[in-house]
Amino acid sequence: MTRPQKASADLSAQIAAAIRDAIVSGELIVDARLPSEAELSTQFCVSRPTVREALKRLAAQSLIRTQRGATGGAFVNRLSYAEAYRQQITTSTLLLSMNEVDFETACEARYTMERACAPLAAERREDEHLNRMRSEIARQQEPDLADSDFCASDVGFHRALVDAAMNPVLSYQLAGAVEAMQPLMNMITFISPYRETLIALHIRIADAMEQKDASSVVAGLDDLQRETMALSRKAIAKRAART
Repeated sequence: MTRPQKASADLSAQIAAAIRDAIVSGELIVDARLPSEAELSTQFCVSRPTVREALKRLAAQSLIRTQRGATGGAFVNRLSYAEAYRQQITTSTLLLSMNEVDFETACEARYTMERACAPLAAERREDEHLNRMRSEIARQQEPDLADSDFCASDVGFHRALVDAAMNPVLSYQLAGAVEAMQPLMNMITFISPYRETLIALHIRIADAMEQKDASSVVAGLDDLQRETMALSRKAIAKRAART
């Protein structure tokens, strides 16, 4: 592991980065025990509290776990798909909510990636995926459904579409693009005519999925992207007019 440059004010971040790089490169393998705090302190020429802070950073990223007792210490974690999935959503949500990425950029990325996985989804979809999509459409048609619940249902619909591709890498990559957009979608008021338009497109896409018609799924996603972006522009303009 590379020793951090002492000129930096945040040595704990540099130590965490060095250990993370060792894990990613395979120098430290899964379940390997890290050196003790005292050994790391000597290795990096820093205080034990600085090492402790670095280990906290790594634990927060689920890269290491700590165990107490005589055989305890810090160990390289076996990161599960579920944990990585949640982290992807959390990171993407923070980026979007902090305006690091604007709505249209996020929307463009979401639909571009969804269109890319549509052929696989149409080919491999199972009844379970279709049932999930139909269930969300039924939920969206509930007359008293709140806007935030409509957005959550929209996420569920698209999640089912992506999962139908039966490719965990695609599901992981799209987790941030689809689910992290929900807080931004919550700013849109889905009055009745708009809901009807979006629901009609959802039905069209679900029908195309059932028929394994990939080109029609892609065309439906094209139209859905245009409608979603038009709605967001109206919402942003309306909010700007209030200020």
